[in-house]
Amino acid sequence: MAHYKTEQDDWLTVYLKYLLFVFNFFFWAGGAAVTAVGVWTLVEKSGYLGVLASSTFAASAYILIFGGALVMLTGFLGFGAIVREQKSCLSTYFCLLLVIFLVELVAGVLAHVYYQRLSDELKQYLNGTLTENYGQPRAREITAAVDRLQQDFKCCGSNSSADWQHSAYILSREAEGRLVPDSCCKTVVARCGQRAHPSNIYKVEGGCITKLEQFLADHLLLMGAVGIGVACLQICGMVLTCCLHRRLQRHFY
Repeated sequence: MAHYKTEQDDWLTVYLKYLLFVFNFFFWAGGAAVTAVGVWTLVEKSGYLGVLASSTFAASAYILIFGGALVMLTGFLGFGAIVREQKSCLSTYFCLLLVIFLVELVAGVLAHVYYQRLSDELKQYLNGTLTENYGQPRAREITAAVDRLQQDFKCCGSNSSADWQHSAYILSREAEGRLVPDSCCKTVVARCGQRAHPSNIYKVEGGCITKLEQFLADHLLLMGAVGIGVACLQICGMVLTCCLHRRLQRHFY
């Protein structure tokens, strides 16, 4: 009877090892996905960050990158701990899972909080950016961000192309008679902004605010969903790690 119980315990330990190994693989893949989302957001869409008043959006992306990289490193440690069946490695693995869980949770909360503030921030800040900062010598990054925003989203002005009528750039000599920046044009050529006809420039209802708000909302929800998804995986991993750790304790003691 005792021999049968020992064999049953050994079988359960092996089963837990394989289950934790499979989980760890998906956990590592999830870390790679988290890192990819964060890097893609910063590299491909970093041009839009210059028109935002706060750095919360970028901070959420950086947290995801850090968390994703930590997940991948923890995944490698997990593979080693499972193969070697070392209790100390499993304990370290569990602690790292807990730390990553907290990091991903913070990223998810930041994304949710910023999502609530997004609309107000855009309405207050974007129009002022277009009016006061666009085209100014000390605001080249903002100018480039607005130009990219208008071209990528095929929009003109914060609420409409009429917003540019009060812009310091349009009222200056540097505008050379432009009614809107050249980036408002459907086909960008030199001084194409001198003609503000709908056949020449983008006339989007709601302007760039609507487009940018939807874009950022989608990305923040994606970052939050990915972070929460990986956090749920980590809960399963911590439970499996605790079970395997207890099994190994019984085996050795």
